[in-house]
Amino acid sequence: MMKKIQIILIPFLIYSFSVLSAEETKWIAIGDLHNWFSEAGCEIELGRTGQLTDQQDGFRWPAFYSVQDNQAAKAMWLGAESFYDPIAEKSFDQKVVHVGPRFMDLRNEIMPVKFLLYGKYDHPRVFVDGNPATKLTYTDVVDVIDESLPSERMLVNKVQTSMGIAMTRKIYAFAHQDHQNYFIYDIVFKNNGCYDPECLTRYEQTVNGFMAYFQYRYAISREGMVYDGDWLPQSAAWGHNTMNEVIGETPNAPSLPMDQFYDDGEIMRAMFSWHGYHSKSDFDNIGGPNEPGDGRLGASQFTGVVTIHADTSPSDQSDDVNQPSTTWYMLSDDPLTDAGNDQYNAGRMTKEYEYMAQGHPEKTQAEQVGSGDADGFSPGGVSNPGGTSQGVGYGPYNLAPGDSIRIIFAEAASGISRKKAYEVGINWKNNSNTDVFPQNTSDIQQQMMANYSGPQTGKDAYKNAWIFTGIDSLINTFKRARETVRSNFDVVSPPPPPEEFTVNSGGDRIALSWTNNAESYSGFNGYRLTRLKFKSDTTIFYYDVNTGEILDIDESIVRIWEFPPGEISFDDRTATRGFDYFYFLEAMDDGTQNNGTPLISSKFFTITNTPAFLKRPPGILESLRVVPNPYNIASRDFQYGVSAPDRLMFLNIPGECTIKIFTERGDLIKTIDHTDGSGDEAWNSITSSRQVIVSGLYIAHIETPEGESAIRKFMVIR
Repeated sequence: MMKKIQIILIPFLIYSFSVLSAEETKWIAIGDLHNWFSEAGCEIELGRTGQLTDQQDGFRWPAFYSVQDNQAAKAMWLGAESFYDPIAEKSFDQKVVHVGPRFMDLRNEIMPVKFLLYGKYDHPRVFVDGNPATKLTYTDVVDVIDESLPSERMLVNKVQTSMGIAMTRKIYAFAHQDHQNYFIYDIVFKNNGCYDPECLTRYEQTVNGFMAYFQYRYAISREGMVYDGDWLPQSAAWGHNTMNEVIGETPNAPSLPMDQFYDDGEIMRAMFSWHGYHSKSDFDNIGGPNEPGDGRLGASQFTGVVTIHADTSPSDQSDDVNQPSTTWYMLSDDPLTDAGNDQYNAGRMTKEYEYMAQGHPEKTQAEQVGSGDADGFSPGGVSNPGGTSQGVGYGPYNLAPGDSIRIIFAEAASGISRKKAYEVGINWKNNSNTDVFPQNTSDIQQQMMANYSGPQTGKDAYKNAWIFTGIDSLINTFKRARETVRSNFDVVSPPPPPEEFTVNSGGDRIALSWTNNAESYSGFNGYRLTRLKFKSDTTIFYYDVNTGEILDIDESIVRIWEFPPGEISFDDRTATRGFDYFYFLEAMDDGTQNNGTPLISSKFFTITNTPAFLKRPPGILESLRVVPNPYNIASRDFQYGVSAPDRLMFLNIPGECTIKIFTERGDLIKTIDHTDGSGDEAWNSITSSRQVIVSGLYIAHIETPEGESAIRKFMVIR
C-alpha cells in the first residue's frame, strides 16, 4: 500500500548530459591495486578526466608499474516494478535510475550525500630536496583519521536516488601485503522514501521487484595499448576483445570444473575477465605480448568480482546462495548504454529492467567465444564494435518503507607476477625454454587452456598455459577476501609507515632520515630501505633468455638496506653522479602476529616520485670534464640509464658559470646558466630550438661571472 507523507514539489529539469554537474572523485592507492571512485556511487567511462586517452583509467594492478589500468567503464542501474513516481506524478511499469556506463545526472537522478575517505592514519610527508615528493598528495586525500578502523582505508559514499532508495557503500582497502589486491564493497540499499538529497520531497511506498544491477567493462591492460605501448590492436583499449566468464551461477546444479567447488563443498559465485583473442593481431595475443619489442607480457592480468553475501530478504539477513540472480552479459555499445540514460522513458526502462532481471545465459560470453576472436562476438549478428561487459544483478526484493537489503562483494585483480610475465614473454619471443609448461595445474586452469587457447602445443601454448595459471591467483584472492568478511575483518595491520620521510641530494652522499613513530608498534623489528635507479618503477629483476635463469634482484639497478630499531637516518654513499635515484622505506615487524611471516608497511606510502642525485661541490675550470666523451647513441642506456639516455654531464665546474655549446663551425646551439652552486650540470642533448643534436664535434665554452673561461671539445656519435 502506498502512503503519501509529504510532497514539496521542486521544479526539476531533465537533462541528457553525460554528467550534469562536476563529480568529485577520490583514489584508494595505498596497496598494489589502485582505483579512483566517484561520489555518484559508480565509475563511468571517462568519468575522471574526460579524456579519450584515458579510455582505460583505474583498477591498476600491479600498481607499482606505470600504465597498468584495467578499467574502461562501470555502471549501476537500480530498478523496480509497478512504481509510482511523485516527481513525474505518474506510474511506470518499470522504473530505472542509472549511473553509467557513459552518462549520469547528479542533480535529478543520482544525488551525492556523503563522500569521505577515512584512514587509520594519514600518508607520510615525503620530501626530496625540500619539496613534496609523493603521489599520495593527490591520490590519498584522507578526510577523517580513525585509528579504530578495521582496514587502513575506508571510503564512505552515500547517494540518494530519485526512486526513493538511498545507497550507502563502504569500500575497504588493506595495507597487509597479502590483502593489497582487492577492495571489499559493503553496500546497503534502503527505502527511505526521499527523492532529493535533503529529503524535501518524501513519498512512502513499497518498492516492488527491486533490482541492483552492476556492469563491469574491463579492458586488460593499458600497457600495450594505442595510447601507451601501442603494440596491441587499437580497439583492445576499450575492451573489444575482453573475455568474461562466470562461475557458480547455478549453485543447485553446478558443473565442474568451472563452478569451483572447494573442500567444504561451497561454490564460489564470481565473474572474471581477461584479454582474449583479437582478429587484428597478427600474433597470438593472449597475455598481450610485446611482439615488436622484447616480448614481455603487457596484458596478463585477470580482474573480477566475487559475491560474498546477499541478504535473502529485508527480514532475513542470511546469505542467499542464489544471488546474484542475473549474470547476463551486455554489449558495451548496446543502444541502452550508448544513447544516454532517461529515467522517464517508459519503453526504454522496461528494456533495461529486462536486462537486469533476465537471469543466467545458457552459455557465458566466454563460453560462446571459446578460442575464437572475442572482438568478433556478435550474438544474433548484432554489430558489436565496443566489446562485451559483464552484468551482475541482485534481486528482486520487495522493500517496504524503511526496509533495506545488504550486498557484500569484493573486486580484485591478480595474475602471474610481473617477473613471470617478463620470463614467459621473453621466452615466447625468442622461442626459447618454451617446453617448460606449468606442472600440477588446477582444474580451472586446464579448463581454460582447453577452451580458450587456440594452440595446445608449441610456444603459443607454453605462453597461454602460464598466463592461465593467473586465474588460480585470482581465485585465491577471492577466497582471502571472503574470509576477511567472514572473520569480521580480522586482518592484522602491518606497522605504520614513518610519519615523515626526507631525502636530500648532496655532494658525496644522499642523506635520508625518517621519524620513529612505527617503533611503538607491537613486535616492531626495524626498517628496510630500497633504492631504485633510473625511475620510480624500475624493473628490479633480470632475465637471461640464454640460460633461462632469472635474477630476482639486479644489484646494478636496486640496493636494499635493513636497519634495526632506533636507527632513523642513513647516508647513501654508494650513488654515482649523473644517475637519478628513487627511494622507499618500509617498517617491519618480527612476524609474531602473522604466523611467523613479518608484516611490512606498504611501500606505496613512501615511494619518492622526484629523483635525488649526487652533486659535487663547485670545482675549478682547470679540472672540468664533459662526460661521456665521446657520447655514443649505441651505448646510451649504459651511460646514465633509461631515465636519462641522452644526458651529457659537465663535471667539476664552478658553482656559477655560463655554458655555451657551439657546433664545429661556430653556431651557438645552447646556452645553460648554471647557478645552483654545485660542481655538476646536466644537459639532455636538446638545442635551444628543441632539436636533438646530430653526430659531430661540439665545443663547450664555460665562463664565470668574473670573466674566467675554458673550452672543452666533445664528440657525439649517432
